[in-house]
Amino acid sequence: MPLQKLQFRPGVNREATSLANEGGWFDCNNIRFRSGYPEKIGGWTADGGQTTSALKPPSNPAPSYPASFWGVCRNLWAWLNLTGYSLLGLGTNLKYYIQNGIGGAFNDVTPIRYTTSAGAVTFTTTAGSKIITVTNSGNGAQANDFVTFSGATSTDATLTATYLNAEFQVIAITGATTYTIQAPVAATSSGTQGGSATVGTYQITTGSDIYTTAVGWGAGGWGGVDTGYTSTGWGLSAPQGLGIGVQLRLWSSANYGQDLIINPSGGALYYWAVNSNPSIYDRAQTMVPGGSITTSAGTFSVDSTCPNLVNYVIVSDSSDFVIVFGCNDPSGTVLGAQFETVLDPLAVRWSDQQNAGTWLPSATNQAGSYRLSQGSQIVTAVQTRQEILILTDSAIYSMQYLGPPYVWGFQILGDNMSIMGPNAIVSVNNITYWMGYNKFYIYSGTVSTLPCSVRQYIFDNINLSQSNQVFAGTNEAYNEIVWYYCSTNSNTVDSYVIYNYLDQTWYYGQTNSYNNVGRTSWLYSPLRQNPMATAYGSLLVYHEEGVDDGTTNPPSPIDAYVQSSDFDIGDGNNFGFVWRVVPDVNFTGSYANNPSVNLTLLPRQDPGTGYGQSNNPAVVSTQNYTNTREYIVQQFTPQIYVRARGRQMAIKLESTTIGTQWQLGVPRIDARPDGRR
Repeated sequence: MPLQKLQFRPGVNREATSLANEGGWFDCNNIRFRSGYPEKIGGWTADGGQTTSALKPPSNPAPSYPASFWGVCRNLWAWLNLTGYSLLGLGTNLKYYIQNGIGGAFNDVTPIRYTTSAGAVTFTTTAGSKIITVTNSGNGAQANDFVTFSGATSTDATLTATYLNAEFQVIAITGATTYTIQAPVAATSSGTQGGSATVGTYQITTGSDIYTTAVGWGAGGWGGVDTGYTSTGWGLSAPQGLGIGVQLRLWSSANYGQDLIINPSGGALYYWAVNSNPSIYDRAQTMVPGGSITTSAGTFSVDSTCPNLVNYVIVSDSSDFVIVFGCNDPSGTVLGAQFETVLDPLAVRWSDQQNAGTWLPSATNQAGSYRLSQGSQIVTAVQTRQEILILTDSAIYSMQYLGPPYVWGFQILGDNMSIMGPNAIVSVNNITYWMGYNKFYIYSGTVSTLPCSVRQYIFDNINLSQSNQVFAGTNEAYNEIVWYYCSTNSNTVDSYVIYNYLDQTWYYGQTNSYNNVGRTSWLYSPLRQNPMATAYGSLLVYHEEGVDDGTTNPPSPIDAYVQSSDFDIGDGNNFGFVWRVVPDVNFTGSYANNPSVNLTLLPRQDPGTGYGQSNNPAVVSTQNYTNTREYIVQQFTPQIYVRARGRQMAIKLESTTIGTQWQLGVPRIDARPDGRR
């Protein structure tokens, strides 16, 4: 029998059995297809030299972590200010940060919810304990909230005022006016500290990092909706329109000039202004109805009808309207009196053009509102070149600027569809893609199902209760769209699926191999050259850098493999004995000395039987890649000798070593007939 070429169709197909997909690929992890051939994906590094071993979870008191951020990040937003600084906004379940440039400090700009009067706070200490009970009437705090104290005095010999005047994270709520925090040192005496000048400054209420079912006390903490400008109490409900239970904290962000408007889903609108001093990062300001906002260019007034319960915000690119989706109407004149204090999940409101503070419609402005009719809630919105797409939980709308007097027009584009969550959608080249509850969708003028060769595999292994954790991103250099999601038995993101929109191929993987911790958000921006992602452990990660996992010290290898579907030896009538493989592997991009991959043949007697045993030979490069970046001739093991017997076989290529990059070409096998049984 002559040498048999092993050439497979690009992409992975899991919609049929392995044998039915003969001539294709069936399984993979941490690979992509480029020009039709599988290769290991690029590596990643952490911003500013971060490593997983250097990061620790939050503790009390809250220290300054300039090289890290707190919480699980679900939102990234990059832009340039007028002085050319590359700014990055990060919204976590605990805080909101601004970073200036790669490797820059993460500056805490979390808005302030409530500031007490002087003397309103007292501390009760117990000798030998670090736990402090704080008494503050009307504090409205929840467990995990952050508070900063100033002006406090202390008579304790160890727990001095220096330790009290700091930022703390609330441990637990112990009463109507009391909660506990933890000091860095134990008190030497029991008593009351604080003094008449003590002031407590409370940041906006923190959110959950996962969806939790609201059953009994403690399901996601006490409380729920924080309007951002009042001291709220216990017993608040989950954000209206977001389903039963306590939703995870999701942020939306949009530039307003060089400044930033941000919104935690179900909360208020906040405005962050660039300071003329690049070393100063002021707190984001609450857009309080009837208040005023200081911007980088001056001030503007906020009218009394500005929404203060919002699920999602954008700023239109072409006409500079601030547009909110799912909101209330404090005036009661636009959406009706019943929506003064209640969030209407299908309401759309927009400010006057180039005037973020004017929301009440009149003959002299372009502010307005519209209520959608299809679905039970607006899930998200995304801007494209000619329109804004609004997706409810069952329909998609087009929102287009018409100018006065109607301002914005709305048209339904499709119904009987779904979307996983607010971040499960992305637009590329004016085509929009998103993940639904049981399939993928595409919009390019009309809505249609996106064919997917791994649909059954993905949706049979997804945790739908954590659908709001799903997020999409793009990798422009490789024409890829990636969706990250939680697998069936996981409440954290541990899996991904990629669609190559140029080659129309699919492949997938898991994010729990070695130290490849799961991602929580993604952003592709030319301002930072490489795709950015955040990971558990408070890491900002840059992808397509190097060939290894650079978030550990030293770097760790990335386990990557691709496995074919079964193919017949001959026509499958006889057993075949494979004794030789002629490999075809490209190691360009490696930096290891003599990089290698393992090539395995997996024989099978019949489609219903398991794979048999085979040796696991390595394909080793004879070229030293350590100090070279010129690849004239690929040199590697010319042939490998194997012993594999079966009617069908699959081939698997895998790498588990550091410094290795590879691409598989068209290997060949040498086989001979070996009887019928």
